[in-house]
Amino acid sequence: MKINMNIEDLTDVIYEKEENGICTLTFNIPKRRNALSNVTFLEIWTVLDDMEKDKNAKVLIMTGCKEANAFSSGGYFNMKYVTSIPPEIMKEIDLMDIAQKRLCEKIWNFNKPIIAAINGLAVGIGITMPLVGADLIYMAEDAWLGFYFVQRAVIPEFSSTFVLPFLIGFHKAKEFIYFGDKITAQQAEKIGLVNKVLPPDELMPYARKQALRLIPPKAPTIAINKMKQLIHNHYKDIISRTLDLENEGLQELFKTHDFRAATKSLITKKDPFFKGK
Repeated sequence: MKINMNIEDLTDVIYEKEENGICTLTFNIPKRRNALSNVTFLEIWTVLDDMEKDKNAKVLIMTGCKEANAFSSGGYFNMKYVTSIPPEIMKEIDLMDIAQKRLCEKIWNFNKPIIAAINGLAVGIGITMPLVGADLIYMAEDAWLGFYFVQRAVIPEFSSTFVLPFLIGFHKAKEFIYFGDKITAQQAEKIGLVNKVLPPDELMPYARKQALRLIPPKAPTIAINKMKQLIHNHYKDIISRTLDLENEGLQELFKTHDFRAATKSLITKKDPFFKGK
């Protein structure tokens, strides 16, 4: 599938490429704590597309800008914002793809390594995307995670309803998504959600050090890419089916009283009163 967006058009992310093959994608929307909109998702796709075509691009580091004090505060779904998107960009967006099936499959099938450097809060799709899409996750010791979907009376997306239990087991996954409690970096490392926790000022240097270990002259790129492809290939159909089910479930939940109550609570700043219908 072709997306008609150019690298020069990127506004929500900063994309940097180095001669050694390291590429960096930095979420750069500090005014909304790096909440990711449909435009941001297109920009991520555009970066991945560029890397796929560039033989010199070997590994991607994904992180958040320092000004936001966040990796990502989740999805940004604001209809007023949607109406401001230029028509040429809007035609590339499928508003019914709430689970982000198109982008998730793009990331899952991307055969070059992705490192997530979580340098602040990672909530909603801010954590489900790196869990599904990153090969290695490093996290600042003062960062934290949140599966806050239950607070909005919806379900997780980005095929995380398959990947999360796969990573940490059914019961722990259910505990996280049923209650939506804050997860510290130390807890995340202990249960295997992230590879390593580091002091904030050591996070990016360590991520870069590990990136260098994945590219020549320290690593055989073709073999590493093939390893990733083989590990991911078996689960492609499961990921696709899960995304379809998530989209169906989200569209159903958007019609409920509880979703409306959760949405209203964002305005009133009061706890929502759920009725289970």
